[in-house]
Amino acid sequence: MDEVNVTYITLDGYVEMNKYKYLYFTVILIVYILIICSNATIVYLIWIHKNLHEPMYIFIAALLFNCVLYSTTVYPKLLIDFVSEKQIIQYSSCIFQLFLFYSAIGTEFLLLATMAFDRYVSICKPLRYPIIMRKTTVKLLLVVAWFLPACHIGGEAILIAEAKICNLNLNGIFCNNAIFTLQCVRSTTLTIFGIFTLINISILPMLFTVFTYANILVVSYKSSKTFRKKAAETCVPHLLVLISFSYLCTYEVVIARIESGLPKTTRFIMTLQLFLYPPLFNPFIYGLKMKEIFKHLKRMFSIKKLG
Repeated sequence: MDEVNVTYITLDGYVEMNKYKYLYFTVILIVYILIICSNATIVYLIWIHKNLHEPMYIFIAALLFNCVLYSTTVYPKLLIDFVSEKQIIQYSSCIFQLFLFYSAIGTEFLLLATMAFDRYVSICKPLRYPIIMRKTTVKLLLVVAWFLPACHIGGEAILIAEAKICNLNLNGIFCNNAIFTLQCVRSTTLTIFGIFTLINISILPMLFTVFTYANILVVSYKSSKTFRKKAAETCVPHLLVLISFSYLCTYEVVIARIESGLPKTTRFIMTLQLFLYPPLFNPFIYGLKMKEIFKHLKRMFSIKKLG
């Protein structure tokens, strides 16, 4: 294939745009507003209540803040595309969107791993918890969670920008790994770097998280019923978030990088789920399952009703 002079690329993953574009726009706008409001509410509660200024809740606030960032990399462009005649994006903007999106995903995995470590120390080594999880440790873990993925994805984005493009039609509704299908030749360097990045910011944190919770379950099983209940109350929400997020990210990595035979409508629906479920459901999972947060939520809404 011949190299083309690329400025704009077409996002070719939309379905029945002429028929349903206003419905798409309305639904996505409502979902985006819900995501911002629900996540911001939990973050605000953690921010203003001093009894929630503990590492576990700080990490939850960071995770939910990251959900808003994660959504903002995609939703505004989606809303513009739904009311536009052509669904196009500048190639440089496409790479920037890819950088922001995968950096946020990497941060999500690292934050989940950090939360697992926090729960392990709290449940299995309670006497050492104040020593290990000091303010400086929490700050360091948060910096690493945001900085490490950005460095990895930044390097990959530079390599993508240097690759030659022979195709201007992206089989997707936003700029994800499907961008590799636009290249004239699959770069071996880029493939190796991509695998290295995937292992470092997704697979290893996920394995660490699973291994950590497995250790917590073993310790809990050998302990009293009260101890098991306490462990379940704090660990179940994290596990629910990890399972749902890992499932959707596995789809994203596998499907987006290969020329699959999936129908266009199926691909469209599955892609929407990727940035619909985690940021929308996470605040509800933590708001309803975490006792202290739920207590403050009830108090806040009861005050509003009385007012």
